This record gives sequence, structure tokens and C-alpha cells, in this order.
Amino acid sequence: MTDTPRIVPAGSLPELGVVPEQMHAYAIRPERFGPPRSSFALEELPVWDLRPGEVLVAVMAAGINYNGIWAGLGKPVDVLAKHGGDFHIAGSDASGVIWALGPDVHDVDVGDEVVVHCNHLLAPGVNERQLIWGYETPDGSFAQFARVQRQQILDKPEHLTWEEAASYGLVYYTAHRMLVDRAMLQPGEDVLIWGGAGGLGVFATQLCAAMGARGIAVVSSDEKAKLATSLGAFATINRKEFPDLQYRDGMTETETRAHREAIKAFGKRIWDILGEKKGPDVVFEHVGKSTFPASVFLANPFGRIVICGATTGYNLTFDVRHLWMKQKRIIGSHFADADSAGRANRLMMQKKIKPVMTQMFSWNEIPEAHQAMFENKLHGTVSCLVGSPRAGLKNFDETRRAHAKAA
Repeated sequence: MTDTPRIVPAGSLPELGVVPEQMHAYAIRPERFGPPRSSFALEELPVWDLRPGEVLVAVMAAGINYNGIWAGLGKPVDVLAKHGGDFHIAGSDASGVIWALGPDVHDVDVGDEVVVHCNHLLAPGVNERQLIWGYETPDGSFAQFARVQRQQILDKPEHLTWEEAASYGLVYYTAHRMLVDRAMLQPGEDVLIWGGAGGLGVFATQLCAAMGARGIAVVSSDEKAKLATSLGAFATINRKEFPDLQYRDGMTETETRAHREAIKAFGKRIWDILGEKKGPDVVFEHVGKSTFPASVFLANPFGRIVICGATTGYNLTFDVRHLWMKQKRIIGSHFADADSAGRANRLMMQKKIKPVMTQMFSWNEIPEAHQAMFENKLHGTVSCLVGSPRAGLKNFDETRRAHAKAA
């Protein structure tokens, strides 16, 4: 019988199913709140005990998302105060191997290769009572081992590497939920996609193409326009051509007038692209304050504005006459449930949607990866290696052989 090790080195693994007493993890604590370079610190922490319905995953790779930065800043929400822990391990995307099963888990096995979706249920089967795992819970993926609910487990697409499989979950499942389940996108419809080359936008663009809709990707550079086009965008618009498009608090009368004219000019560009005087049937919103007035104005009569967040501000100002007189709808969407995430993941497994991983970081670079995102130096989706010893590995057998060779 194999003795239980106290801890194993970062980037290595014990024998399958052997759970060490402790693990290496990047922890956030209140006294370190601030930018990622200061808030993320490597510590040795106890491996999680499993409760009924939970599994322990040996993390091979983890995705980088902005919620890790929010957790480290301690705002807009102090997540440590919310979940009551002494420390917080961020990370809401992971690929890995099931390492141990908690009580009442019988339909998966130790050794299964998986990806994790981040919908953590507070009550079984009640989707409205959800937390975002790795943000609103303390047991995220920037650690050798992560604790997740069984319902968060999805099959890993066999053709993807660990780092690719860890890169897409939060943003892709969110985009799928927004367009497919909430906006009920139909073939032949037109969609305006804010941030068309960003983490959410690259998947919204692909979903539109896969569903027979025309996606117009709003981007900020020629490079990002090329990326969106390669993913199936029907057209792109560089928002920098419309410098007065964004709404700002406290605008003067002159600035307000310029803002309205920019929105109209932007709408005319959409008419030119579509070849008819119509707006988008669906507006894919996540920017919030700076774009929402334009979104409500631009949407086609009876159109839908579907929104999952507000990165530029939560208090939205817009002319509500355009909403009621043209009978438009604002639709809220928050991540996805297990069913929605599973349907989205099957499209990934069928190669109808692909990851758009623009950069990969090592285990030692996790704080720097978040710092680069904090400084707006990244686009697309980004992941980092955790237990996988190198890039390019696709399954546990390859990973064990690579570990053995490295040893």
C-alpha cells in the first residue's frame, strides 16, 4: 500500500487516487488585496475534504478569467468576506483528472478526464441558487487539486490539449447560454457582438456562424478584425472609427450631441453592411454603461438585447422610448446550468466550436498572467499549466509518461 505523502512538488503527481495531505496553491488573503502581482501568493494548504456529491480533480491546466483579478482586488465584492474563509483560491476553469470521489458519487470514476463548468449549486436542481465556483467559492483551479460538485463535471474533448480544454469554459458556456437559451437566436438573424475578439466575443462569433446567423463583430484593431473574420464573423466594425460612441457620465451638451450622432453613424454602418435599413435582431451585451445606450437604440424593432455583465459600469442610462415604442426586450443572462454547459461542450467535442487560446502561461507565471489581463494586454482566452508538465499533452497516459521522463 502506497504511503500518503505530505505534499508532492508542483507540476508533479502522486500515484492515481493517492491524495496528499497538502497541496501547492495560489492563495489570496485580505492583507494582500491589490493587483495580481501582490494578491496571488504561492502557499502550501491542506487538500480539500470532500462532502457528499463532490469530487476531487487533479488540475492539469486552468483558465485565466477576470474574476480572479476581482477576487484579488477585494472589489467590487470582497469574496473572502462573502464565503467566510481565511483564504481564497481563484480559478473558474479547469481541465484535469478525477482523483477522488466524495460520498454518494457513483457515476464517474477515478481517472476520468474532465473539464469543469463553474456553476456551483446551493441547492440540488435549483439553478437560480447558484454561485460561480472559484470566485464565490474558495476552492478554485489555481491549485494542484480542486474540489467541485459532481454536476460540474463534463467530459474532456479528446482532441484538445489540457491547456486548450481549460481555456474556454466560463466564457464559452456564458455566450452559449446568452444566445441559444436566453435570446433564442434563430438562423438568418443578425447579431451585433460587442468585444467581438474578446473572451466572450470569439465564442459568440462562432456560435452565430454555426447557427446560420450573421455576426457583426465590434473590435478595436485590424488584428482583432482578422481574428473575428477567421472565426466566421459576417463583418467587423472598428469602434475606434467612432470615438464619440461610448457613453460617459457627466457629458456636456456638446459631447452628448456628438455621442448621439456617433450612434446614428454606427447604425448607418450596420445598414451598409446588411444591405438594408435594419438593425441587429440580437445585441450581445456585456460592456454595460459605455455601450448600452447604443445597444438599445441600434437593436431592430422587436429585437433583443441580451446582457451578462457590465465591465464599464452597472448603472445604465438609455433613452427608454426606443425600448417601448419599438417593442424591444432586455434579457438578463448569468453563466449557464449543467444542461446548457453540457450542450455547449458537445459542440466543442464535435469540433463545431473551437477554443481560441491566444496565450499560455506556466504554473510560476500565474500572477503575471493575471497582471497582464489586469493591464489589458491579453485578448481571446488564456490558460496556464498546473499539473501538466508541458504543453501539448492531451490525456492522462501521455501526462504520466511525461512526468516519468521528467523524473
